[in-house]
Amino acid sequence: MHLIEGLHLPISFSNKLAAAFATSQLCVGIDPHESLLIEAGLEISPVGLETFSRTLLEQAVGRAKIVKPQVSFFERFGAAGFQVLEKLCSEATEVGMLVIADAKRGDIGTTMAAYGAAWLGQSAPFLVDALTVSPYLGFDSLHEIAALATERSKAIFVLCATSNVEAYKLQTARVSSQSLAASIWQDVEKLNQVISASANGFGNIGTVIGATVDFAKLGLPLQDSHLGSNEGPAVSTPILAPGFGAQGAKLSQAGDIFGRYAPQTIFSASRSLLETGLTNAGCAIDAANAELGSLHD
Repeated sequence: MHLIEGLHLPISFSNKLAAAFATSQLCVGIDPHESLLIEAGLEISPVGLETFSRTLLEQAVGRAKIVKPQVSFFERFGAAGFQVLEKLCSEATEVGMLVIADAKRGDIGTTMAAYGAAWLGQSAPFLVDALTVSPYLGFDSLHEIAALATERSKAIFVLCATSNVEAYKLQTARVSSQSLAASIWQDVEKLNQVISASANGFGNIGTVIGATVDFAKLGLPLQDSHLGSNEGPAVSTPILAPGFGAQGAKLSQAGDIFGRYAPQTIFSASRSLLETGLTNAGCAIDAANAELGSLHD
């Protein structure tokens, strides 16, 4: 919470993301795969889960300002796993991290409203700044949770173009004269301009675009240099970009990959930060930040 004239007001997602970017655009993914627990010498249990997550968070503090826990790896342990996730999100928030819950929720009506309450609501058990959501039950199904995110000074990141090969056929399907992914991108941009309260900053509605995606085939405008005028919208649509490290994209190429949209992109890495071990993740985060340093050269 932020103290302004004696009132406790929530810091907006826009301001929190801008503050994070002042340190680094790197997002540390907390993905406790079973194989990673084993490699770290931890037991496959909620105890091992908590040790892994807390150790990685401690390694990230002071080096990065954004973390993204992958919800499925906590959910697999049931209530005990969710308890670990609740604690992790609270501890990350307490040390000033921006927390993105990678849950990819998507549904309609009251069900989606319940997901919104669980992750973004006033009494949400999970203290997070943003949630990944799926538009594939119809983009309009996201309007209510988008409104809630804006009301609560939080954000959602809408799946647009993911880097897994299974998604290619669906996301390249044609909607009128464009791909489905391009249609979702346009819907996100339009909704963001309407619903986001933060003028001249980051909007509350973001999108997920994998770094290994073929933007040209999907018809996404990310590398169209002729679009890079100063006449763009006041609200910038934030982009969450997985696909770096283990999936093949290099952080040193982030600027080239995302072109004029690089300044509004969160670059996510997870498994690649653990290649030299969990307790050495801090050094890997430092190296990742050094690779991203070229964005500001």
